[in-house]
This record gives sequence, structure tokens and C-alpha cells, in this order.
Amino acid sequence: MVLTNLALFVVGCLVLVKSSEALVDTLSKIAAYFRVTEFVIGFILMAFATSVPELSIGVSSALESTLERPLTSLALGNIVGANIIDLTLVIGIGAILRRDIKVETKAVRTDTIYMFLIASLPLILMMDSKITQADGIFLIFVFFIYILRLLKQRSRFREKSKMLVSRREFHKNVTIFMISIILLFLSAICVVENATELAAKLGVPNILIGLFMISLGTTLPELTFGTKAVLSEHPYMALGNVIGSIIVNSTLILGLTAIIFPIQTADFLVFLTSALFMLTVAFMFMTFIEAERHILWQEGVGLILLYVLFVIVELSIHQFETTQIGA
Repeated sequence: MVLTNLALFVVGCLVLVKSSEALVDTLSKIAAYFRVTEFVIGFILMAFATSVPELSIGVSSALESTLERPLTSLALGNIVGANIIDLTLVIGIGAILRRDIKVETKAVRTDTIYMFLIASLPLILMMDSKITQADGIFLIFVFFIYILRLLKQRSRFREKSKMLVSRREFHKNVTIFMISIILLFLSAICVVENATELAAKLGVPNILIGLFMISLGTTLPELTFGTKAVLSEHPYMALGNVIGSIIVNSTLILGLTAIIFPIQTADFLVFLTSALFMLTVAFMFMTFIEAERHILWQEGVGLILLYVLFVIVELSIHQFETTQIGA
């Protein structure tokens, strides 16, 4: 049974890679047809598309939760873990492959500041050990306010595609886009379900399953999409996807989950350390973009090493807690 889960996990990953490649190709042409920027396309379309796995985890965990058996900590860990992976592995690998991701557009730099502020909201709301339904409504309100701001400011994004796309070619690319999205969703669900089963058999707590196994599965779309976008000379599309995914995760998905069932966790220390780590990495990312206006490959290596450090620290905390309970 374990080998079956592992095989399905690998197959799901391969489908994710191929569907993400198709998405990058079609999105650049869709952006050209509508005469809008790649950053906005990357945010509005791909941030939603690649966040669907996180949404499915959040909604399903909330629907299956009871007062005696709350499962929303799985969604909480998934969101925090996914945001950390977006800011470390996704950006780090992209910077290494690109060698130097330059960010000359002021609007993109401004959005990293909003991203940092919005990503801090779950930590602030969890200070009373719970994200209530009222908190969930507030998070969704913040999400829609940000979307309105983004749409109003879209004229500030200068990196427009120079390709000329005919109506017939546009329709063709929309069809390919929809097929790719479906494959992306199905493969992501396959990866998440099999990763969950593999992790559960190891007896790992819910929040740790979310932080590592589930978040790795749900961020594969961002990772493959971002890598392909950078290699295809579309770095702003990759940045838009990462920033958008973090904002969608921290507001819309957590908000919907909390409205269905309040979010809480028995492993508050694990959440606190991981959330603080997420904000630290988000601050570093914001500094790279706002102050230096680029991300060098050396900084990309540093971001990847930070993720390794994060894994070591969280597993050490879990081991310490297990030892204390055993004692």
C-alpha cells in the first residue's frame, strides 16, 4: 500500500510539471491578447489556479472537523508551510536558474510590502490560539480590498507582452489553458491525497503534516510554474504568482476555512515558530526586492538553505515535545 501511494505521488508530480509548462505558454499569449501585464495575469489567474489544492485542504478539513476532533490545524500548517516554500524554494530555485531576477517595476516592489503585511495577519489573529468565524470574515474582506486595489493600479505595470495574438489563436490557447488547469487540479489532488496517507502512516501530528508533506504537494504547481516562467523569460509572471498565492492563502483560504469551522491547533509552539519563520523570510524577500531591486543567485541559495534550517528546527521541536511527553 505504501509503494502504491508513493507511485501515485510521483505520477502526480510528473503531470503537475507538464501541465504547468503548458500553462506558462498559454498565459503569456492570453496576456498579449488582452494587452495586460504578465504580473497581473500571473496574480489573477495563476494565484487562484495554483492555490486550489490549498483551498481543497482547507475546506475539506473544516467540513470534517468536530468539537471533539478539530482538523483545521492541517489547513493552518498547510498555509504556513506553503507560504514558506513559495518564499524559499520557489523564489530560490528561480533565482538560481535565472542567475539574477531584476525587479525594476515599482508596482511589483510595492506589492511585496502588502504581501508582508497581509502574511502577518494569521499570526496576529492566532494570538488567542484561534481564528474565529469573525476573523475569517475579516480576512476575506482584506482579500477583496487588495484585489480592488490591484485592478485599479494595473496601469502601473509596464511589462506588457509584445506578442500579437489573433482571435483564433486566443481561443486555441484558452482551450489549452482550461485543459491544463483541469490536469493541474487533478494531479495536485492526487499528490495531496497520497502524501497525506504516507504521512499519516508515520504517526505525524496534523500541523506537521500540513507544514511539510501537504505543503510540498500543494506548492508543486507554484514551483513548476515559477521555474518554467523564469526559464521562459517571464520573471514577473513568476513573482506575481508567488506574491498572489501568499495573499490568497493568507486571506481567502484561511478566511473560508475559519468561517466553516474555527481554526485552532494543540501544537501552538510549532505554529508560532513556523509563523515567525515565515514572516522572517517574507521580510528578507521584501528587502531583496524593495532595497536591492533584484534577487541574486547567491540570495536564492540562501533562501533554499533557510528552508532546510526551517525543517531541522521544526523537527527538533517536535522531537523535543515527543521526548517530554514520553518522560
